[in-house]
Amino acid sequence: MPDLTPELLLKGYSVGIFPMAEHRDDPDLFWVDPRLRGVFPIDGFHISRSLARVMRRTHFTVTIDTAFADVVRGCADRDDTWINAEIFALYQALFDRGVAHSLEVWDGDELVGGVYGVTLGAAFFGESMFSRRDNASKIALACLIDRLKRGGFKLFDTQFLTPHLASLGAIEITRDAYHQQLEVAQHLIADFVSPAPASPQEVVQRMTQMS
Repeated sequence: MPDLTPELLLKGYSVGIFPMAEHRDDPDLFWVDPRLRGVFPIDGFHISRSLARVMRRTHFTVTIDTAFADVVRGCADRDDTWINAEIFALYQALFDRGVAHSLEVWDGDELVGGVYGVTLGAAFFGESMFSRRDNASKIALACLIDRLKRGGFKLFDTQFLTPHLASLGAIEITRDAYHQQLEVAQHLIADFVSPAPASPQEVVQRMTQMS
């Protein structure tokens, strides 16, 4: 792979590929274009009764774009990670340009969970998430999907389908189907930042009213 720049990274997203490293100490990156792609239907988040109860009672608070670098560090803080130094620098550069975003979950002043990704038109490419408290990642995803829906997004790419994501409503589609959805979504207009901040309580109220 040639030296990866923020511009080349965005070009990769526009054609349906994304970069990874084998591990945090590997300086080499490679492009990935999965045969089967994980996506989250914007209206497809599955909020169980137990999660709804947790969100109504939680004291966690949620913010956006207030601790992007710390969220990426949190995602990389595991034994096996594809986030190396170059990946970190590239996504920080995209954040500085306003096309990468983070959603943070806080327990008081402590960052206990979060998710980050990249936007291109009405497509959101979820990169990674982390959790240091029970249910923090589920709350992060619920609040993220609420924000994507209110911001007009049409595609939420999760790259791969994990059992955890599947339990919350994510699905798997073919590469061709993904590229078709991406081609449409990236040329539409959406806004990650403008929707008013929403607490977990407000999010669960909206979601349960729609179900």
